[in-house]
Amino acid sequence: MQRVLWSGLIVLLYLFLLAPILVVFVVSFDTRNYLAFPPESWSFGSYAKVFRNAAFISSFGRSVVIGLAVSLAAVTMGTLLSLALVRWKFRGREAISFLVLAPFLVPHIVLAVGIMLVLAPLGLLDSYRGIILAHLGITVPYTVRTITMSLMAVDRRVEEAAMVHGAAPLTVFRRITLPLIRPGLIAGGVIAFLISFDEATISLFIVSVKTSTLPTEIYNYLEISTDPQIAALSVILILISIAVVIAVERLVGLRKAL
Repeated sequence: MQRVLWSGLIVLLYLFLLAPILVVFVVSFDTRNYLAFPPESWSFGSYAKVFRNAAFISSFGRSVVIGLAVSLAAVTMGTLLSLALVRWKFRGREAISFLVLAPFLVPHIVLAVGIMLVLAPLGLLDSYRGIILAHLGITVPYTVRTITMSLMAVDRRVEEAAMVHGAAPLTVFRRITLPLIRPGLIAGGVIAFLISFDEATISLFIVSVKTSTLPTEIYNYLEISTDPQIAALSVILILISIAVVIAVERLVGLRKAL
């Protein structure tokens, strides 16, 4: 009896957590020109409108390009910082480690204002360089975290054995260390991409017209209209996120990567 009650409680908890997604999924098939639940009639018209919306398509492409650039830069910076924090002992290491992870503790709205005040005098607002730098500020801590955990799990004796047999430090890093920390690199890159792709708060302070990302385009669209097209776009983005998670699981295994 107790097991049945626990199972029922777990099912109810999952339903509560998934209810918003399920409602969005159902509403995306509505034929009315406003958001309402339940749907009056069913159609794929909202999905067709999404793929015909030039603003959504172009901003989606920009978000993908920016996300890939941020992911590559965040993994590179995260690897260098993780190597310094894990392998080297120097004065101020703890302070640097705290500063790297500090964005975890600061609300995004505060970060957004600070980043805007830094980028504005440099003329980097509404530019690809500006949005990439802004997103690096919130993604690097995640890559440092995942790559640091992978580095701490590496057996240093393997690297030392390679160096004893004459391998140069760069060769050891390229042939031994990198393959061993690959799950952390992949996890950090995927997390950085998803955070950059989905970031709205900071982007609203940085971008305008030339570099409008998909989240900011959605926000601008909601200011003038609320129809099932937004729900359809949300479902598409959810499916993309699920596909990315499945890809990571197939490549390295989700638990191993995280």
